[in-house]
Amino acid sequence: MTGPRVLIAGASIAGPALAHWLAQYGAEVTVVERAPGLRPGGQAVDARGVAREVIRRMGLDEAVRAARTETAGARFVDEDGTVVQTFSAEDDGGDGFIADIEILRGDLSGVLHAATRDRVEYRFGDRVTGLTQDEAGVDVTFVSGADRRFELVIEADGLHSSVRALAFGPHERYLRHLGHAMAFYTVPNEFGLDRWLLDCVVPGRSAGLRPIRDAALGMALFSFAATEAELADRDPGTQRELLRTKMAGLGWLTPRILAHADAADDFYLDAVAQVVMDGWYAGRVALLGDAAFCSSPMSGQGTSLALVGAYVLAGELADADWRPAPAFAAYERLLRPMVEANQQVGQWNAASRTVPAPGEAPATSPEDWDMAVIERAINGIDLPDYPEVPR
Repeated sequence: MTGPRVLIAGASIAGPALAHWLAQYGAEVTVVERAPGLRPGGQAVDARGVAREVIRRMGLDEAVRAARTETAGARFVDEDGTVVQTFSAEDDGGDGFIADIEILRGDLSGVLHAATRDRVEYRFGDRVTGLTQDEAGVDVTFVSGADRRFELVIEADGLHSSVRALAFGPHERYLRHLGHAMAFYTVPNEFGLDRWLLDCVVPGRSAGLRPIRDAALGMALFSFAATEAELADRDPGTQRELLRTKMAGLGWLTPRILAHADAADDFYLDAVAQVVMDGWYAGRVALLGDAAFCSSPMSGQGTSLALVGAYVLAGELADADWRPAPAFAAYERLLRPMVEANQQVGQWNAASRTVPAPGEAPATSPEDWDMAVIERAINGIDLPDYPEVPR
């Protein structure tokens, strides 16, 4: 059986994970990525609950575990550096605040790329500029001029998906800003980091350091309250200045960490936002990962949703003999409860970090969160056992 030609936009996590399954089921897969190559580093991401089973079914458990940050846990400190709360990576069977499988986004992307590059065409340094679909396929134009036709197109190019805008309309229709921003960048390990994440959290903002596999380095991480207007300018210099302004006066190691911001070539700052859509597909084009249902870093589950979503989407397509309408509908039906639970957790977390107005009570605290929703966010789907498709 010869599968369809499928284009996937985005080579971070969701895209290569989907490519793995589609190629296994016999599809001819192309992944297009606007960056010139894989993007190294990035924030630490987690795989919890059912996502760990997806990794096992991919045959990548050993490779993923070998690339983990091996963080032992997290210590929350006050502005004087006194530890006030501790979480272990062993909490909740490895599905706690620090997950058993915690890995830098770039390292996970590298594992997925290595597992698929011999079966999948990767086109780096290119991007989609136009989509025209009919009943039989999708004509795709690229900035490189190498236009092609595919039977299916899957958009997995992130929160600010340019391909989603082509097929579904402007970002403003779907982005839900949660009133915060987060920033990450690599710093020299002059802070004595071992295997423990350190985080100084005060109302409305936080500054932290996390270990990575290279003991000579660490990852700086910040969160702070911010409006959409403050985050509109995406110039890196403007973003660095915004970060310094928002962190001004915060104690602990914050000034020393900020001193490395200008030299960091992997500096990243973005809004904490969600993507909320009534539907994740139109005709022969579908969305996956953050492009479809970003739950924000405040949920801690974006990677899990990408991995589980890729498994389900590919399996439903193969099970439906590549017919998009029933496959896309089943994919959305199966995954939406888990997505909505994670988006709720993200909203709770963001609200708990918001400083209430004078005289107002805090909007929420972790003690108020519904544990049934949290369980659905982590294990919110019984993974179907999709049959092998002849190749």
